[in-house]
Amino acid sequence: MTHTAFIGVGNMGGPMSRNLAQSGQEVKVFDLSPTAMQAAAEGGAVPSQSATQAVEGAATVITMLPEGKHVKAAYLDEGGILDTAEPGTLFIDCSTIDVASAREVATAAKARGFRMIDAPVSGGTVGADAATLTFMIGGDAADVEAARAQLEKMGKTIVHCGGSGNGQAAKICNNMIGGITMIAVSEAFCLGERLGITAEDLQKVVAASSGSCFAVTNYLPVAGPTPLSPANFDFKPGFMTKLMLKDMRLSQMAAVETGQPSPLGAQAAMLYAMAEQEGLADLDYSSIIHLFNKGRVK
Repeated sequence: MTHTAFIGVGNMGGPMSRNLAQSGQEVKVFDLSPTAMQAAAEGGAVPSQSATQAVEGAATVITMLPEGKHVKAAYLDEGGILDTAEPGTLFIDCSTIDVASAREVATAAKARGFRMIDAPVSGGTVGADAATLTFMIGGDAADVEAARAQLEKMGKTIVHCGGSGNGQAAKICNNMIGGITMIAVSEAFCLGERLGITAEDLQKVVAASSGSCFAVTNYLPVAGPTPLSPANFDFKPGFMTKLMLKDMRLSQMAAVETGQPSPLGAQAAMLYAMAEQEGLADLDYSSIIHLFNKGRVK
């Protein structure tokens, strides 16, 4: 077993697989999208005809798939990853999915003698391109250490958050904060504009004050003050609104399952759903400011 298999090489998985390939190791990839496969090949990866072909003989299998149902199908279906992989294979699932599905798949993998960690990421496509992602990891400490060399080729921060599923728990909590604060910043900067404060001046004040947060210092939903934010590029993602909506819904699913009140999370999920309905689904999630500066929320 020598190569790494990477299943799911879209907006995030593509640059991640490229960084692995350009580190000098053999990376075999599979994706349902021919365009994604072509881009991965141009980045140095080896295209496979199927996920099964990519996984055969792999020492490590990395998956980056859209939802829990896709992860469960890829691993648990007959003829899937668990049926194909060699004994001793290390599985790293970088998808963002619900905690229950992550734990179900990990339990099944371990029952068959495999090693598995859940390792969702933060940092968006910019972080994926630059290999500066943050990995939030759930699983056994020994398996995290076994995966560290691979993860360090794709990111710069690796945090072991506890047992299986805890990486997913950390991810949805982080994104709930990010989604809520983006709404708060959008509201405040729209209000500031109506009160006659320029975005540049307000950003300087808030960035140095108690309202400071990532959305203000790095990702302002207004063009100008933070040059690398999607607002300067017609809200090209970044991290799409529909993906933030997915994560907000995951947070609310977890809140219901655990009995944890989450009134702001629930309201934020509703607003991202509204943003999706207004045609912002494929734009960066910071485009939610359009709900406020166009008077769509009253």
